[in-house]
Amino acid sequence: MRRSLLVTKRDYLAAIRSKPFLFGLIIAPILFGSGFIGIAIMRAKPDIKDRHIAIVDRTGVLAAAIVDAAAEKNRKELFDKTSGHQVKPRYIFETVPADEADPNGQRLALSERTRTHDLFAFLDIGRDVFRPVKEEDDAQKLPEASRVNYYSIASGIDETRGWISGPVNDGLRRVRLARLGVAPEHFTEVFASATVQTMSLISRDVKTGAITDSRKKSDVEGFAIPFVLMMMLAMMVLMSAGPMLGAVAEDKQQRVYEMMLGSATPFELMMGKILAAVLLTLTSSVFYVAGATLVLQGMAMIGLAPFALLPWFFIYLVADVLVMSSLAVALGSACSSPNDAQHLAMLVMAPALIPMFVMMPVMQDPHGALATAMSLMPPFTPLLMLMRQAMPGGVPAWQPWVGLVGVLAWTVVVAFAAARVFRIGILMQGKTPKAAELVRWAIKG
Repeated sequence: MRRSLLVTKRDYLAAIRSKPFLFGLIIAPILFGSGFIGIAIMRAKPDIKDRHIAIVDRTGVLAAAIVDAAAEKNRKELFDKTSGHQVKPRYIFETVPADEADPNGQRLALSERTRTHDLFAFLDIGRDVFRPVKEEDDAQKLPEASRVNYYSIASGIDETRGWISGPVNDGLRRVRLARLGVAPEHFTEVFASATVQTMSLISRDVKTGAITDSRKKSDVEGFAIPFVLMMMLAMMVLMSAGPMLGAVAEDKQQRVYEMMLGSATPFELMMGKILAAVLLTLTSSVFYVAGATLVLQGMAMIGLAPFALLPWFFIYLVADVLVMSSLAVALGSACSSPNDAQHLAMLVMAPALIPMFVMMPVMQDPHGALATAMSLMPPFTPLLMLMRQAMPGGVPAWQPWVGLVGVLAWTVVVAFAAARVFRIGILMQGKTPKAAELVRWAIKG
């Protein structure tokens, strides 16, 4: 154990004194937060250039109702109610008479105007659009005459399409109500909507038994806190385990371990490197947690800080680093060169990357079968369970403990198998072993 601690001390001190570590410690949160800074800048200086939209109305009556509904929406959303500054683009509509003789030619002409940015987009309203769509009808297979087609050169994320769907449907309802004999002055009353406020669940105080009142929940509480916690944990783990794979392979290629094995066993060398990675990660995480706390304090949002989850954060962090560092050390020792190690980097990072791919489905249904099952799978438990715990609804009290038992068992198994692979692979030279050979080393030693 003493020799392992000596290796740990040597690797840890060498890492924290290096300029790349200090540079990464500062630059990582800047890169991580640059996306949020970009969003804030875009909100502060939104694109408010006028957007011209043409309407080809084959019903002959719907275009005017859409323009009226859009004008009303423009009045409500164009300016910020507090500052009075314009925050949304103004939508200007142009009604184009329908050319029934050559509809495709007309669409081509409007498409050319859109390509040259004379128009932002155009609508083509089918003549049978007033026909109610039945529940069993497939919206994708409706005939062209029953659809409102939207044409633009915008990307898949097009806020204009979402914005204009409101006036289109409001205009459709206005015409239908007028046909039913409802006076136009009642349209505003009919279309008035209620405000739906997200509230916290009511609970009972365990000590006093009193029922606590619910409170308004912010979007930050429901999304940003779980997202930031998960991303911070993933960033810490990847920063510690990722570089270790290539570093071990490089040291092996330079025969550094052959000299060190005269003073320590393979297991002691491996444990020393893994413990150094754990200490390095804890150092970085304490720095980031303290910095995030100060930022929230400065923004008067300290109440959003999930202090109750910090113990779980550090437990998951240590467990995840142990597993991924063990994998990195074992696979690095089996590689003949750093180039070979690069091809295995994805395998080491998979336990941190896969949870990111399923993050949105899990956040949408945190108590669903997918979220529960994946958060109880040991490779994915640290990231997904922590994110679910940080969400307003939390998780059942037994799940984090069951997940923790699985993570600890997984850590022991992976570390044991990695130690066997490292003991054999560290002295192997020449061709990189195949996957079947690595499995045999891990099982039989």
